[in-house]
Amino acid sequence: MIHKLIQTLQRVGINGFLLGLFLAIGLAAIFPEVGSVDSGLPWKPIINLGIAFVFFFYGVKLDPQQLRSGLSNWRLHLLIQLSTFLIFPVLVHFLLNYMWWVDPDFRLGITYLSALPSTVSASVVMVSIAGGNLPAAIFNASISSLFGVVLTPAWMGFLVGGAEGELDFWHTLGELTLKVILPVVLGIFSHGWLFPRVKSILPKLKYIDQAVIMVIVFTSFAESFSQRLFSSYQLSVLWTIAVTVLGIFIIVWLLLDVISKLLKFSIQDRITTLFCGSKKSLVHAVVIGKVIFPDPAVLGLVLLPVMLYHIQQLILGSILAGYFGRQKAEKDAPVS
Repeated sequence: MIHKLIQTLQRVGINGFLLGLFLAIGLAAIFPEVGSVDSGLPWKPIINLGIAFVFFFYGVKLDPQQLRSGLSNWRLHLLIQLSTFLIFPVLVHFLLNYMWWVDPDFRLGITYLSALPSTVSASVVMVSIAGGNLPAAIFNASISSLFGVVLTPAWMGFLVGGAEGELDFWHTLGELTLKVILPVVLGIFSHGWLFPRVKSILPKLKYIDQAVIMVIVFTSFAESFSQRLFSSYQLSVLWTIAVTVLGIFIIVWLLLDVISKLLKFSIQDRITTLFCGSKKSLVHAVVIGKVIFPDPAVLGLVLLPVMLYHIQQLILGSILAGYFGRQKAEKDAPVS
């Protein structure tokens, strides 16, 4: 049982990458002067080039024909996208009004978490393990990532613009267009001739993606540590944030389960709704957050709730995916 759980966790991302994120934070705490803006190292151009690289090859991997063919199951797609970009942020905005125990410094991060797009790889892998509608999962994860470039900063401008300094939506969108949308579009247009040539090495490119994310996490937390932003927080505050985002995950999961049953979705579509509609992307959180929150110290505070949610959604998602997978295997097993 434990061995199978470990294998499942490794498949959805709880592996070297997650350990690398912890290592990046640890190094930022030990050597904050190396990753801070005063270090003299060219972190900004390195990160900008890395972001463009990541999203260009994300576009290369998208198959336009597959996206077009996935439009037919519109009720499922609509619910997942509404969950990601409407139900989730509205619900969290409402709940935060009554979460008196959440430290004010982390409310921005939880709000940001609610407005993020869904994950790509983790959602698809978990739907596959659980026996859900895999083509629909691929379609929704891909579309969610594209929508998020516009909808995430739009939500942040609406929800917290006045509280945290006015967020210039058009300026943010312009930067994201250059750093994210343009590379993705170029990648999509290059899919036909470039994808067959790089298909064999695409799995290895994920290590470059992960390295870019770890560099952003390192520099963000290094600036936070250099300004001693975390020194005033006790460990109990972090536990409180972790339990809070866990509760949000459970509420969203149960709500989606009720809605998908009311809509009389098949078990495959219900599984896809649950996993795709409850996930939030750490990769997009880091990349989009780098633009929305240009102060690395603020970004470090904002990313903390997102990282805690990311860890928990992988662990709980893996357990739930295994449960659904076993249920399906028992149902499909021949009767002796």
